[in-house]
Amino acid sequence: MSTIHILEIKDEIRGLMAAYVRYADEKQWNKLAALFTVDGTFIPKNVAGEVLLEMKGRNEIEETIFNSIGETIAIHHLFSYQVEVENEQSARGVFSMEDRLIRPIDPNEELTVSDTITDFKTMHGYGHYHGEFIKDDGRWYISRLILARLKIDFTY
Repeated sequence: MSTIHILEIKDEIRGLMAAYVRYADEKQWNKLAALFTVDGTFIPKNVAGEVLLEMKGRNEIEETIFNSIGETIAIHHLFSYQVEVENEQSARGVFSMEDRLIRPIDPNEELTVSDTITDFKTMHGYGHYHGEFIKDDGRWYISRLILARLKIDFTY
């Protein structure tokens, strides 16, 4: 492959991941899930590196994220990235990320400190997306995406 073709592939992968975070922020779950291969997987991990959940297939990815996020405001940022083009149909990449989740506050709700992470008001996370990408029918898809968290800050 020529250097230009490799750079084109890297740019297409970068665009794919940009669409992923934009669709997440806009709550367009069906469009987000459609970025994955039909049997694609999404695996978020905690800061200890333990798998929290493994979602398989577009339907499960869409439903699980929709049910997890709800009315929560999500803000995602991708920063530096490394993409390794294996061939014209396959690539791998690592994208530095930061995200914030902000739950809507009910003005009648009393704010209390909670001892569980499920009751947070805001979450600020840092880490990396590790992705495997496949080109099918002229289009790039995410075949496997692992969210590896480095740090998470919560407010209650």
